[in-house]
Formats: sequence, C-alpha cells, structure tokens
Amino acid sequence: MSNHINFYFDIISPYAYIAYKKILKINNVNFKLKPILLGGLHNLAGITAPAFNKYKMKNMQNDCELVSKKNNISFKWNSRFPINSLSIMRGYLCVKDNKKEEYLNSFFEAYWKEDVDLSNEENIKILLKKLKIDENDFFNSIGNQDIKDKLKELTQEAFKKEVFGAPTFIVNNKIFWGQDRLEYALDEVKNI
Repeated sequence: MSNHINFYFDIISPYAYIAYKKILKINNVNFKLKPILLGGLHNLAGITAPAFNKYKMKNMQNDCELVSKKNNISFKWNSRFPINSLSIMRGYLCVKDNKKEEYLNSFFEAYWKEDVDLSNEENIKILLKKLKIDENDFFNSIGNQDIKDKLKELTQEAFKKEVFGAPTFIVNNKIFWGQDRLEYALDEVKNI
C-alpha cells in the first residue's frame, strides 16, 4: 500500500496548474511529482489534445476560469496556448532539488497567471535569473542525453500506467484523472 500520491503533470496543462496550487495547500500528504511531456503522452495514446478542437478549447478556457475562481486561485488564460513545454519540463528535471518547487511555481505562474510567452527563450532566461539559476548550466543540462531520456522514461511510465492526460494522480495503482479528482486521491491515501 502506498502512503503517497504520484502527481503526473506538464506545465502546459492549465488543470495541472490548478491542481498544483491545490497541492501547495496540503501539508499532511507526500506528493511525488512526476513531470511528463503531455504532447508525447497524447501521441503515445493516440489522443488529439483539446487545444486543437475549437469547441473543447473554448469550454476548457471557461472551465479553468470557473474552477480557479471557485478555488481562489489567480488564473489568466495564456494568450499563447499551447506552446511546446519540452525545455521547461526537462528543466524541472535538471534543477537542484532545493529549487524544484520554486522553479515549478514560478513557471506555472508565469504561464497561467501572468500570460508570459514561455516559448520565448528570453522570457525563460528572465525567470531563471529571478530564481538564481545559471542560464548556461540550465540550457546545457536540458540538452544532456540523460535528462532527455529521463523525461521520455517518465512519459513512457505514465503511458504504461494508462495515464492519458494531466494532471493525473495515482495512489495504490488507482488512477484519478483531473484536478477535480484530487480529493478522491486524498481519500484513497487516508484509507491506507
């Protein structure tokens, strides 16, 4: 039996941002953060992302605004959605452990609260500077084959566990998909 919750996420997912903000308010549960490349996962699963369907996209935007407001989470739909999050997700894997939470929070907020264009490398450099992360080390590290392989492995791991979207929580091999299923994942941990 598991005493933690695996949290599969990608910065590109507005629902992962909402879930992450909820997680930050929870102190009595251990979350294991599992970065994935959502586009890669969708390709593996043969899924067309909602971002590429105008009806789903419109509903998703409205839904995120409603859910954020209900949960008291500052949110602004990013005008450059979707972007390729590959560098950012690899970056999460290569920053030092003591910087991971600050890194993730900064990038999530830049994208889903401040409408920053994170496809622009200069904007990434600005965030890295604020975080006191050396940009040369960062950009060298995200090109490192071990980091590339690690993100691929985590994405493959998610696919093998039948994860098909982000955020997804897994407890005791049970899948809870979506930010609105966090409470169910928490119940599963409490029942251990």
